[in-house]
Amino acid sequence: MNKTIQFLLRSVLMMTTLFAVSAFAQNMHTSGQFQGPKANKGHVTHSTRDGKSILTLSDDFVVPDTPDPHWQVVDSDGQVYLLDKLKTKAFIGDKYKKEIVVPSYVKNVSKVVIWCAYAEVNLGEASFSSPVR
Repeated sequence: MNKTIQFLLRSVLMMTTLFAVSAFAQNMHTSGQFQGPKANKGHVTHSTRDGKSILTLSDDFVVPDTPDPHWQVVDSDGQVYLLDKLKTKAFIGDKYKKEIVVPSYVKNVSKVVIWCAYAEVNLGEASFSSPVR
């Protein structure tokens, strides 16, 4: 009887873990690779954390050596949203803002653009296969 209870408890624990991992994986989406003249390595992952939409750059992303790179997103209707700087004075050297919270007024994200606000030029972009929310 004792072994049966242990088996049932282990089974319940395994099923709970499986459902938790499955639910977490459903909230993550990965874009294609960045394509552009300056930002052409890495990708973006979209996830939901604490009810907030988060965009995270991959570890192989290389910050463009330009004066003022910014996060920019494009929604499924083509509406463009200029977000925050990729680098700030607080980040020196190879340090940069690797993740950003998408503001609630952005209804979805189809594409992430690394935008040079100084030269007003697209440095590279990465698209999701379908808009993420």
